[in-house]
Amino acid sequence: MDIWLLIQAAIMGLVEGITEFLPISSTGHLILTAQLLDFWTLEKRELFAVAVQIGAIAAVIYEYWGKLWGALIGALTGKPEGQRLSINLIVASIPIVIIGLSLGDQIKAYLFNAITVAIALIVGGIIILWAEKRPHQIEAQEVEDISFKHAILIGLIQCLALIPGTSRSGSTIIGGLLMGVSRKTAAEFSFFLGIPVLMGAGLLDLYKSRHELHSNDMLVLGVGMLVAFVSALIVIRALIRYVSKHDFSVFAYYRIIFGVVILVTAWTGWIQW
Repeated sequence: MDIWLLIQAAIMGLVEGITEFLPISSTGHLILTAQLLDFWTLEKRELFAVAVQIGAIAAVIYEYWGKLWGALIGALTGKPEGQRLSINLIVASIPIVIIGLSLGDQIKAYLFNAITVAIALIVGGIIILWAEKRPHQIEAQEVEDISFKHAILIGLIQCLALIPGTSRSGSTIIGGLLMGVSRKTAAEFSFFLGIPVLMGAGLLDLYKSRHELHSNDMLVLGVGMLVAFVSALIVIRALIRYVSKHDFSVFAYYRIIFGVVILVTAWTGWIQW
């Protein structure tokens, strides 16, 4: 087994865990990190990217197990709060699943590159700053308070995350803020939305590639998923504490600066993205 490959897998898992739930685009960071590290083959790199998301999403399930289990039981037993949250997560996941299955290959072929990531980072950062400067009228303090209509709209906005660099978390969180959802609740709903979308995509890709993977490949994936789980768990807890007292502007400035750095290094040839 190539030790350097395992180290690279751990680095990639760390990048996934840190960036998945922050509004800075985990896909964009994974694309850039993989190119800088010259990580694995292109085909296995794409599989790794969706596999490590399972590790990150497992952290959400672990952290919010009580609330998620309560929502499931509530939905099955007819409790309104549990039914509303369960239905909202389902309807909000449908648009990105449909578009992802229909256009996923084309998006990967034409948009998975550093320049697209840079432009999406900058545009997304500007939108976050604009959204944060708007007055916020809170209509939903908890995830159970989010309306059916707003869940559908957040689900539609989530489709923007198919463009690398946009950020699934960023699009859903800012979408929630624009609809009167509190910052903490917007972040938690974004966490929960990742469960059906990212877990489903990751497990499906692993199943499709099961005959092509060797034992060494599984070890590389396992290292990445484990590191992603641990780092994502830390980030989830830190983000919830952070948004209870601060807004998302710092992430917007990071996106803009990082996007500009990518464009400048690409234009000057300092880094061959």
